Amino acid sequence: MDGPNRSPGGCTLTAFAGAVTLGGVNFLAVRFSNRELAPFWGAGLRFSLAALLFVTIVVALRLRWPRGRQLLLTIQFGLLAFTASYAFLYWALVRVTAGVATVVLAIVPLVTLLLAAVQRLERIGRRALLGAGLALIGIVWITVGPQRVVLPLAGLVAMLGAALALGQSAILGKRVADHHPAVTNAVGMSAGAVALLALSAVSGEAWVLPRQPEVVAVVVYLVTFGSVGLFVLLLLIVRRWTASATSYLFVLFPVVTMLLEAWLAGEPITMQGVIGAGLVTSGVWLGALSPAARRQPVGSVTRRWTPAASGGS
Repeated sequence: MDGPNRSPGGCTLTAFAGAVTLGGVNFLAVRFSNRELAPFWGAGLRFSLAALLFVTIVVALRLRWPRGRQLLLTIQFGLLAFTASYAFLYWALVRVTAGVATVVLAIVPLVTLLLAAVQRLERIGRRALLGAGLALIGIVWITVGPQRVVLPLAGLVAMLGAALALGQSAILGKRVADHHPAVTNAVGMSAGAVALLALSAVSGEAWVLPRQPEVVAVVVYLVTFGSVGLFVLLLLIVRRWTASATSYLFVLFPVVTMLLEAWLAGEPITMQGVIGAGLVTSGVWLGALSPAARRQPVGSVTRRWTPAASGGS
């Protein structure tokens, strides 16, 4: 198995590709579920059901639950990864399109790099910064191009909040990665779901179950593949790679989302999209996937920040 600070192997890269696909589909699925379910309630329902599945897995496999400091860290991870980020995301996707949302979330790699550097967990390498910048230019070009896009200020602020929460959760995820992914998600999603439901109740949202067959199917997808499948892959990736490399997932999500939009909505793939996709792919390769990027040292501080040294049980 790849260590947390070694180059990723084939298994890690396969998980990376799977997470990119599921994450890209999720944006459209959330946008669709918001047609019938209030945003905080929809997110809370999704993660309550997903948490129940993870708890069932933990009990069936007789896995060990975290205790003490690791339990508190896992709860913090859940509040960031599920409550904060998805409260912002679901709320914003009522007001902005999936494409605009993915553009803003493309800053997650840069946010993660800055947060990790401030906390002295990783060095900001020139190659990583250039790759993130190039990929961000590609995302903006795919969505905006030479045209002007009007983005509501409230939606923009919400997406920036989601990006900040996701960046910090990627960092914190490495500190709880010594536990089985099912355990981390069972505890984290349970805490996140409780907080989301509390937020929904305070907001006065109606707690109704989906009735439209399409929305029911979308919720089932989000609970199983979009939550259980995706977040197992995310924790598997972050425990074997750096937080900043893992965050490049968010740079590739828009490519999947826009290809699906073209397929489902019948919108043609334009030269603008092809150029943007090329920029995105080049940026991700330069900053995270190329052999030179994978061989780049991460610094003495990061070597002390491993699952074995994080005080886990």
